[in-house]
Amino acid sequence: MAVTDYATDGAIHRSGQNNATGSVRDLYLKLYAGEVLTAFQSKNIMMPLHRVRTISKGKSAQFPMTGKYRDASYHTPGAEIVPSAAKQGERIVTIDDLLINAQFIPNIDEAMSHYDIRSVYTQEAGFSLAKVADENILRLAIKAALCENSTIAGVAGMIQDYSAFSDEDFTPNVVIGDAADDVRLPKDIIQAIMDARRIFDNYNVPGDPFVVMPVDMYYDLFKVSSASDMVDFAIFNRDVGGGGSIAQGTVPQILGMPIYVTNHLGYFSSGSTWVSNLFTQSAPNAALVAGRPSGHKDGADTAPVPLANTVGSGRNDVNSGGSIYAVPAGSGGEDFASGANQYISDVAMEVRALVMTQDAVATAKLMDMSVESEYQINRQGTLMVSKYAMGHNILRPACAVALTQFS
Repeated sequence: MAVTDYATDGAIHRSGQNNATGSVRDLYLKLYAGEVLTAFQSKNIMMPLHRVRTISKGKSAQFPMTGKYRDASYHTPGAEIVPSAAKQGERIVTIDDLLINAQFIPNIDEAMSHYDIRSVYTQEAGFSLAKVADENILRLAIKAALCENSTIAGVAGMIQDYSAFSDEDFTPNVVIGDAADDVRLPKDIIQAIMDARRIFDNYNVPGDPFVVMPVDMYYDLFKVSSASDMVDFAIFNRDVGGGGSIAQGTVPQILGMPIYVTNHLGYFSSGSTWVSNLFTQSAPNAALVAGRPSGHKDGADTAPVPLANTVGSGRNDVNSGGSIYAVPAGSGGEDFASGANQYISDVAMEVRALVMTQDAVATAKLMDMSVESEYQINRQGTLMVSKYAMGHNILRPACAVALTQFS
C-alpha cells in the first residue's frame, strides 16, 4: 500500500497560510505589545536657561537697559555738586513668523490602527518645535559671545535693532588649548571653562554662570589617553574637593558652575573634525578664497556667503560687506590664532561650548506651544497643527563667553 506524503501533495490544511500559498504563518495573530516605538528625539534644554517674557499683544518686547555711574570724584568744599548724566538704552526682541508642524491623519487609517496614533504624532510635533527653539537660542548665545565690542555688536545680523550704548559691557572669549586637537583633551577643556569663569569675575558679570557643551565634549571629560592624563580626574577626587562619579558618568560642577549637555551644538565626526547644523557656509569661487578654508569668505569676495541667510532666529548673514572679527592680540586663553584677524563666520564655526548666564539671550513669547485639530469632511481625515510664535535676540553680550577650537 502506497504511503501518502501529506507534506508534498497539499492535503494538510495550514490555517496560517493566506489563500493556501506563501508563508504558513501569515494569518496568525500579531499581538500588540502595548508600546509604540517612535523615532529617537532630542531634549530641549535652553528654554529655562535664558530670559523669557510673555506678551499678550504686539510684535515685540522691550528690555530697558540702564548705564552705571563710573565717574566718582572727590568734592571740593564750597564747589557746586553737579550730577552726571545717566545713560539709557534698550534691547528689542521681535516675534518671528509662526512656526508650525502639521500632520494629516486619514480616518480610515485611524480606524484600522490598534493604538492611539494621534497622541504619538502630537508628541513628535512637540519634539520638532522644541528642537527648533533650542537651536535658535543657541545661535543667539553664540552671537552674544562673539560680540566682544560695540563694533562687532553693530554688525548687521548680530544684535537685532542694535543701537550703540556706551555703558554696555563686553567680554572676550577663550580658545581651548594651543592646537586644534586640544579641544578633545580633558585638562584643556576644564582649563578653558576655568578661564571663562575668571573672565566673568574680572568683568563683574552678574548672575549664576553655567556651562553648555556638546555630548562629545562631555564624555571627553572622562577620557584617559595617557598616564599623564590621570591628573585630569582630580575634579572627581573627593580628597581635593571634587565630586561626581566616573562609574555613573556624572561630571561635578566646575567652579560652582553646573554643566548642561546638548547634541544641538554639534558633534565631532572624527578626531577634532566638527559638524554642526547651527550655522552653514556656502562655498564661493575657489579663486576668491585662496589661502582660506573652503567655505569661508575672503576679503576679495564680495558675495555674502558665510552664515546662511535663511529663515529662523539667529541665522542672518553676519558678514555682508566683509565684516572682520577684531580678534584681541592678547596671550594665553584669550588669543585667537596668535591675534590674527578672522571673519565673524570663521569664529562662529569654531565655537564648541559656552559659559553663560540667563541674561545672555532673551525670548519674547506671543503664543506658547499649542495644538489645534480639525476634522475635514472633504478630505475624510483630521488635520493637526502644532505651533508657537516667539522670537529671540541677544540681551547682554557680556553674559556669554565662547569656548572655541584653535584654528
